[in-house]
Amino acid sequence: MFQHILVVCTGNICRSPVAEAMLRRSMPDKQLSSAGLGALVGHGVEPTARALVEAEGLDVSGHQARQLTVDMLHSADLILVMSNGQRRAIADLAPEALGKTMTLGKWLEAGKGKEIPDPYRKSREVFEHVHMLLKQATDAWANRL
Repeated sequence: MFQHILVVCTGNICRSPVAEAMLRRSMPDKQLSSAGLGALVGHGVEPTARALVEAEGLDVSGHQARQLTVDMLHSADLILVMSNGQRRAIADLAPEALGKTMTLGKWLEAGKGKEIPDPYRKSREVFEHVHMLLKQATDAWANRL
């Protein structure tokens, strides 16, 4: 049902490329991509996020941040965002995409959901916490799809 999954965050250098890599490992049969609402276009994964994800054996070396477009939203079957604010931003860009836009942390906190904070320019401890949330959230989605 959900063949093309798009993961969205702000800069497309911390959360969404890591979540994309985690989902790709769990669901190799799906088409996965990521983008940012305010992407740092052309940048690779932020060094701390990259070190954490590569420690798990995932390769993000080829990632280049890209700006979210309406075409990307239209072509995705499922759009996963990090916060309700990002969900509203997608609704502003393409109201017709709102029905297929959900938070990545939807299944966390016993199904109550949890937003995944932006670790950009924060401490390694914050990156480690966010990485753990991304792992839990992507595992939960992989179990449901």
